[in-house]
Amino acid sequence: MVRTAECYVTPRYEVRVRLTQRVPLLRVQMPADIYFIDTDRKVMPVRTAVTDKVLVATGAVGPQFAAHQLADFALWLQDNKYWHERVHHVHVQSPQMVYVYMKGENQPRAVLGNMTRYEQKLTKLRTFLENSPEEVQAKRYTELDLRFRGQVIGRN
Repeated sequence: MVRTAECYVTPRYEVRVRLTQRVPLLRVQMPADIYFIDTDRKVMPVRTAVTDKVLVATGAVGPQFAAHQLADFALWLQDNKYWHERVHHVHVQSPQMVYVYMKGENQPRAVLGNMTRYEQKLTKLRTFLENSPEEVQAKRYTELDLRFRGQVIGRN
């Protein structure tokens, strides 16, 4: 849980300790393992006392994929107020098939496919959600596929 530690003795013989804490960025939950990726993109153990509200990733998440593509995504989410408030968690079926689950009841899952161009994919989804006619939104799609340029494909 400690990122850096600096210990020294002052001229008055006082012991001083300066600590900096590791900051969780992403929580990875797999059947056999649970861990955090911190802001330095390193694996960090889960402690019961840590209750940070960070992005949760489930499924086939390897440490390298989590530390790179998913960490980039988690950082982007932190800086994007609109999506930070809406994304619940991501599920990784494979590095080529990533799903985003949104907060709220009866929200469709979004199919990102791979993690390339996720900013454009989610911008396209936001435009779709904000501008679709009520009749389209009333269908309550269970899945919105964002893998194709210029399209949002809804599935029931």
